[in-house]
Amino acid sequence: MFGIVRPCSHRLGDGLKAQWMAHLCGLCLALRGDHGQFARVVTNYDGLLISVLTEAQTEHVAGGRRTAGPCPLRGMRTASVAQGEGARLAAAVSLVLASAKVRDHVADGDGILARRPVAAAARRVAAKWGKAGSRTGSDVGFDTAVLVDAVERQTGIEALAGPGTPVLTVTEPTETATAAAFAHTAVLAGRPGNAAPLAEAGRLFGRLAHLLDAVEDKEADAASGAWNPLTATGTDLTEARRLADDALRGIRLALREVDFADGTLAHLLLAHELRRSVDRAFGTASCSHNGEGSHGPHAPSASTPQQGPGASGPWVPTGPGPYPPHGSAGPYGSQNPYGGGQAGPGGPGGPAGPGGPGGFGGGPSPQPPKPGKRGFFAGCAAAIGLCCTCKVCCADEFEGPWSRKKREGWCSECCSTDCSCCEACSICECCECCSCCDC
Repeated sequence: MFGIVRPCSHRLGDGLKAQWMAHLCGLCLALRGDHGQFARVVTNYDGLLISVLTEAQTEHVAGGRRTAGPCPLRGMRTASVAQGEGARLAAAVSLVLASAKVRDHVADGDGILARRPVAAAARRVAAKWGKAGSRTGSDVGFDTAVLVDAVERQTGIEALAGPGTPVLTVTEPTETATAAAFAHTAVLAGRPGNAAPLAEAGRLFGRLAHLLDAVEDKEADAASGAWNPLTATGTDLTEARRLADDALRGIRLALREVDFADGTLAHLLLAHELRRSVDRAFGTASCSHNGEGSHGPHAPSASTPQQGPGASGPWVPTGPGPYPPHGSAGPYGSQNPYGGGQAGPGGPGGPAGPGGPGGFGGGPSPQPPKPGKRGFFAGCAAAIGLCCTCKVCCADEFEGPWSRKKREGWCSECCSTDCSCCEACSICECCECCSCCDC
């Protein structure tokens, strides 16, 4: 599951989450139905945008959804999934681009692909995916030659790029490929007037995808000596962020020109979640519009004392109310969780006080023995359980399947539980787009 648009289920809400999962599962099942089980490995979060855009422009008709059987990744539950030409176009695009990616890794001799037998097998798989994607694309009226041409031109452009070359020269083939795929959704939906603005949105989305991939891989590429567009062209992160922000604005403007039947999910993914993807890649918080990012006005600094329940000095409230009465002993007042009149853990009944877990006179609490690492097969079973229950994504904390170390869920910090939501699109009101924020 790769891609730059990875929405958090907490922000989507039940309705939009069900829609998003319908397209994700629809893409996966379209790959399986047309090309076999192994083709499902190219399922990706960005590919489902093709299916989302197609449905967003289409009036709801019978046959747009079907009930899929139980799946381990859904906790062995059935689900309503998207089907039709949008899912098949997404499958075709995913296969062709995955084929090109595999060939690129083989050419570079990355990792295990440096071994000749493995490289030969990978070439055969890539060729099969390329032909399958072309066949499916032809079935839905999309010529995948534009994708293949873009991939082939990419190699030549990278070979010629150097310091001073505009980084947008390097991103152009990706922009062209995604523009063609986005524009064809208008053809499938029977809305040819949407082709031009969707092509523009797709072009800018391709630019963002290329830039964010380069930003996230910059340090790793430098360590391994791999080619990176930002390093090769001498583009610094400040300029890359400016280009990314410009692309975000351009996508929002292009979406305003599209005639959607129901564009709520498309708007959320391409206007809001894409912004969070940029923030994530550049190391800022998930919502930079209200100053919560690491560069915002509320970011903590070394000179700012962080006071709270465990800090020295008087307690100063830092979050939203309600607050305890003035003069109460700390944030808990007389109702502190340790009992007694003390406001800290050293009071009677506290962890370090008389009668606490450390015994009379304090001292550290006895710690249970740490569990050992799991073996390979036990770890595999635990990993499957984590995936089936979605704990890896949605849990605040989970235990590593092999190491048994505590790890944070992928979405544990991506959304705020006290965020105000606008009823128009179920999005955080701090954002600058949608009906409540002029998008």
